[in-house]
Amino acid sequence: MVQEIIIRNVQKPREQNVYHDIEWLCDSLGFMTGRDTERIMSQLIRQLLQEVGNDGSASTVELADRLGIAPQRVNYHLRGLTDSGFIYRERKLIFLREGSVKAAIEELRQDANRIFDRLAVIGEEIDTAVGLKSR
Repeated sequence: MVQEIIIRNVQKPREQNVYHDIEWLCDSLGFMTGRDTERIMSQLIRQLLQEVGNDGSASTVELADRLGIAPQRVNYHLRGLTDSGFIYRERKLIFLREGSVKAAIEELRQDANRIFDRLAVIGEEIDTAVGLKSR
């Protein structure tokens, strides 16, 4: 399984506002790209969080209906969230990983640490193979 975790150091919003905080979270985790000029991803995540908060899960069709966009477009954006490990799908339902934003972020942190641990091991093997020494 390939997992893509992007972390950006983006300035946090100055004032507390849940909608700005969600956009900041999306920017910080690389969910929004320059091509998302309509800010669909932040709208999708806001709606997804609301649905999960109310029902525990959401569906592509519900999200598409509420946002007034095609289900295919919703699925396109959901793939990025799934690839990062922020959400997961079971059949036609979408769930937030570990059930909350904070827990999902903690899980992503652990995923990133495991990736860096594996990179460090390989880095050490490369250093040994080419004769480099670390300080």
